[in-house]
Order: sequence, then C-alpha cells, then structure tokens
Amino acid sequence: MTSLWLDGHTPVERPELPGPDTAVDVAVIGAGITGLVTAILLARAGKRVLVVEARNPGAVTTGNTTGKVSLLQGTRLSSIESRQGTESVHQYLEGNREGQAWVAHYCAEHEIPVQREDAVTYAQTAAGERSARSEFDVCRTVGLDVIWDEALNPPFPARAGVRLGDQMQFDPMPFLDALIAELEQRGGRLLTGRRVRTVQTSDGQVHLHLARRAESDEPVVSAAQCVLATGAPILDRGGYFARLKPQRSYCTAFTVPTPPPREMFLSTDSPSRSLRYAPTADGERLIVGGNGHVVGRGSERHAVEDLVAWTQRYFPGAQLTHEWSAQDYEPIHELPFVGPLLPRNESLFIATGFAKWGMTNGVAAALLLAKHLLGGEQAPWAPAFSSWTPRERSGWAEAIKTNAEVAVHLAAGWVTPTLRPSGALSEGQGVVSGLPWNMTGRTIVDGVEHCVSPVCTHLGGIVEWNDEEKTWDCPLHGSRFTADGSVLEGPATRDLSHR
Repeated sequence: MTSLWLDGHTPVERPELPGPDTAVDVAVIGAGITGLVTAILLARAGKRVLVVEARNPGAVTTGNTTGKVSLLQGTRLSSIESRQGTESVHQYLEGNREGQAWVAHYCAEHEIPVQREDAVTYAQTAAGERSARSEFDVCRTVGLDVIWDEALNPPFPARAGVRLGDQMQFDPMPFLDALIAELEQRGGRLLTGRRVRTVQTSDGQVHLHLARRAESDEPVVSAAQCVLATGAPILDRGGYFARLKPQRSYCTAFTVPTPPPREMFLSTDSPSRSLRYAPTADGERLIVGGNGHVVGRGSERHAVEDLVAWTQRYFPGAQLTHEWSAQDYEPIHELPFVGPLLPRNESLFIATGFAKWGMTNGVAAALLLAKHLLGGEQAPWAPAFSSWTPRERSGWAEAIKTNAEVAVHLAAGWVTPTLRPSGALSEGQGVVSGLPWNMTGRTIVDGVEHCVSPVCTHLGGIVEWNDEEKTWDCPLHGSRFTADGSVLEGPATRDLSHR
C-alpha cells in the first residue's frame, strides 16, 4: 500500500554517520512533521541536532495522512470540552492555531502548494447531528468563526453540519523535503534507515544505541537531550503505552468523472468518512478515508473494500488509484502529551497523542519543545499539551476500560491459536497456530513462506495478521511488523524472532 503522497516521491536517504560514536546537543528520534520541525527550530538557535529515522522521512504517519491542516477537527473540541472543560479547549485551539499559522507561513515562504478550502464536520444520522450541534456550540464558545449549514448538498448522505472557512490542505511530502533542506543548510544532520534499539542515560548524557548493520557495527549517538517523536514512545518509562489507544485508519484515492467537492468533509458518526480533493500532475483526485479501528482488532481488507464500495456508490465512475493507511494515537484524557518523558526530567522529551490531527498538533508540539529546550518562556496554551498534568485524572475511567480490553486480547492471544488449523496457506494469508509454548506465525507473501514467533517484542502480546497490508499487528499497543518479522512501528524496537 503506497499513499498518493509517497507514490512517485523520491525518498530522502542519509544512511551514514560520521563515525561509530557521534555527539550532538539534541537527538530527535523520528523524521515526521513533529521531529523535523523541532529539529529546525533548534538548528536555527545554533544547536547541534541529529534526526534519527528508522525508515525514511514521512514513511509512517506524516506521509500517510489526509494532509488536512484544519482547526475544525470533527468533534475534537466538544470531546475535549466534555472531559476537560472550556479553558482546555481554548488552550488546545490556540496551540493548533499557532501550529497552522506556522505551516501556512512556511509553505508560503518555500512556495509549497496549499489549497485553502472550507472544512465541514457533517452528520450522517440524527445522532450524528446532535454531535455536530455540540461541536458547533463549543466552537462558537471559544471564538471559532463557524456557521451551521443545513444546505450542504454533497453527492453523499449528509443532514447538516458545521462549516469553517479558509482552512488548509496540502501534500505533506514537499513540506518535509523543505524542512530537511533547511535542517541540513543550518548544520543539522539526518540519519535514515537506522532504528534506535535502546536509550540509556548516564553522566548527564543520553545514549542512543542503533541497530547494527554488521557484526562490528555498534553505533552510539550521545546527546545532552533527546526528543521522542515516534508516534508511540519507544521507551516504556512513563507508561504512555497504557495512556494511548493506537488507531489504524484507511484512505483511498480515485479519479472521478466530475470535479470532486471543494470542501474537506469529516463525519461525526460511524462509519467514519473523511473527504478532500487533491491536485496531481494528471488531474484531481478524490480522497476518501475512514473506518478506523484499534490496531490488530478487525479486518483491514474489509475496511478498504467498504470505502471503495461507498465511494463508487455515491461517485459513479470513480476509479481507484491508491489505497493506504496510517496509525494515530488517541490519548485517554483527550489532550496531547508534550514535554518531559518523566516529571522534572530534562533529558528525555516526548510528543504524542495527536488523535489524527498531527498536521497542526505536531507543529504546536515542536514549538513547545523547542521553547522548553532553549529555555524560553512557555506559551499560555502549553498546559493543554502537558505530558504530566492533574487533568489526566479525568481519563482514569477510559484508561481502565482501555487496559481491560488490552488484558482480554492478551489472554485471548495466548489461547486462541491452539484452536486454529495449521494447514496449507494461500498467497497473502497469515495465521498464528500452535500450543502456547510453541506458537508460530506463518504467512505466504509474494510466493515466499515466512515463519516467525508471534510474540510481540514489546510486552508479549500475540500479533494478528493484517490481511490488507500483509503485516503482523499487535492488538495490545499497536506495534507492527513485516511478514518476515522486521519491526515497522509502535513501541516495539526489536524484530520478531524467526522460526
């Protein structure tokens, strides 16, 4: 699965370190929008910065988003208001406003194409209309200039909704390319294709141990401070894996006989639907996304097929050109986690929990982290993004529910394989079978059979086969692995072992 943005984009590759041991002021792990914006802000201030990326810039979430840069975010503001109150909504909105303004200015300065369109949060059902009305009320309360629109009239079912003008959408990859170019112009470094396996702190330094490429290759990066911009933090310190819910959602792109709608649509109710258009060299595409679910808990193939069927029903003649998916993390208390990994820790920092709105939240997080690391005064909206706050107590009930579900899937994962047959597999199939002390994950991809241990290297969950992306996905905390067991993303940092 390759996204519209990554298809045809030449990956930025920087595989070499200057030596086996490298020392910098700040190491940033992850070359998505959050990590790269953080890095160039620090580089502008004269810091020696190294960004370490396990794959290629944008390969995980940033290059697989819908590319919406909007302050109207479905029912996000009303969800925050119900859990955290109006003041937190004000702060969250202001952070996103600054993030959006930074993106707009950077795109204008670097001549990166941006489309300015209305964002619409719409309802498909009566219950969805009540949710949309709640979002409208909260938006008006915090000063967002929305209108209530009962005459949407798109070619698909939509009762009414909230409209906010002059929002943004873009292809995120030229944006990342410009960030990388500036980083390197300012003396910053980018290292790609090297996964961080472990992080240790000693003698006032943070030491990043990278995956080996050869027996003699044991690269270590040392830094005074380190930022984890990896989606889910790759360190368990702070227990963020238990404070986030990993979500997998899907996107499809189509050619359509008539121009697609100009608005950026997002439904309030299920099945979720997200729409926008995208200019390309050979005409516009219609992008349709949705059908999100917790990682490893559902048929990914069915989710994509449903999006395709829905689009072709309401846009006759639509022809599928791309399909892809992305992973996002929803915080249990509705607000992002940005700041020290542990209270009063000035060595390790995180940015996560953007709940599918990383184009604005990720930049807001970078602005906060850069100010903190440079000793600047924090923004008045910073409390809504704090990594440690009493406000998180409001999410305890959700945390208990989420982690109870994790426990159920952990137990089921160790029992269910004994009931599964271990016969011949067809191309693209995968199955976990065997007794608890001798389980095997078997699959055939491109004619090659792979046998791996199905025990996730994070916390011992049993992975499930992703029938759309041909990956092993952990239903506990969202770690994902290729068919041959190589780690792709999530809190896990080590591969599945081979059988």
